[in-house]
Amino acid sequence: MPATLTPKRLLASRFVDLLVGPHGIDRYLELLDPRLSLHDARAEVVRVCRQTERSVTLTLAPNAAWRGFRAGQFVPVGVEIDGVRRTRTYSPAGSEHSGGRELELTVTSHPRGLVSRHLNEHAAPGMIVHLGAAAGEFVLPRPRPRRLALISGGSGITPVLSMLRTLCEEGHDGEVLFVHYGRRRADWLYEPEVRRLAREHPNVAVDYLATREGAEHISADFLASRLTAGGLRDSHVAVCGPPGLLAAVGEIYRDTPERVLQETFGAPSPPQPASRPGRRPTLGTPPERCARGSGADCEGAAVGTVRFLRSGASVAAGTGSLLEQAEAAGLAPAFGCRMGICRTCTSRKASGVVRNLLSGELSTEDDEDIQICVSAPAGDVALEL
Repeated sequence: MPATLTPKRLLASRFVDLLVGPHGIDRYLELLDPRLSLHDARAEVVRVCRQTERSVTLTLAPNAAWRGFRAGQFVPVGVEIDGVRRTRTYSPAGSEHSGGRELELTVTSHPRGLVSRHLNEHAAPGMIVHLGAAAGEFVLPRPRPRRLALISGGSGITPVLSMLRTLCEEGHDGEVLFVHYGRRRADWLYEPEVRRLAREHPNVAVDYLATREGAEHISADFLASRLTAGGLRDSHVAVCGPPGLLAAVGEIYRDTPERVLQETFGAPSPPQPASRPGRRPTLGTPPERCARGSGADCEGAAVGTVRFLRSGASVAAGTGSLLEQAEAAGLAPAFGCRMGICRTCTSRKASGVVRNLLSGELSTEDDEDIQICVSAPAGDVALEL
């Protein structure tokens, strides 16, 4: 039996798009109301809250084109700034079960972050943002672990808070330990709510720690003391934050890496030298893969020149990503997440050898597209920038 042709399905059809002209039906709908769209997921900012001096929490009301997310995933968010749509990725902080009705994002301002600064300074109810499809493998496993540690650092709290909220909404009764690290107490995000959830759910324990105010750093003894009888045995962990936190948690669970779910934020560091004999490398530290004749020195630096063909600029190859080196040369390449997720910074490498900062792999292919935020020169490199 043919499907019923409802008014909504008729408007969304390609036939109607062709009839209404080159811009399609969405262009005419948004003239009536910027939130209206049959194909483009958009959301209106309905509430704005400032938890800290450097952060803003936005509550968004998505339109019907939004398909929701899973706890821990990230969402591309497009913001119009001076007539140009800038897209960045953010992890929702709310439960995945409310993702179709409401979307909560907390954005921490970065001194060089165009979008984060704009949202912190100008976000207000009524602002319209564009949404991409949720993505990412940093999600709660099924079945849910019976003993789970949720660990975050800084703005990495949002995806693990989403996991906590989701578990609480599901009535999950397994043991959950929530640990958050901030530089200072004034930087702590969501503390009152997380402590409220712990009071309402006896299976949830909470620790907030300020690393610059004498707090104990993460360790096996620290985690074991906060989990119930059995310590780390049979426990799983989800961790999001800076690379150092991931490496420390990876070392704690080095014998059971299958129990570790992790995501980092910020620019990755160049791969470190291979571990000394008898020393196990920590998670999050890619193996050194220097190749003879590549021009790379195995301490993370490089010998050679990075040429930017369109601009005519060039710099001596050094440490850090190609994105950072392009910016140091006075260029302003497009970028989004700066950690290899959104692909906004993808550029064409005309020639040369680069190292992937996430995997340590070397690439010698000419005329290939690379993500310059997670690629570093390993000798002479020519980019179409």
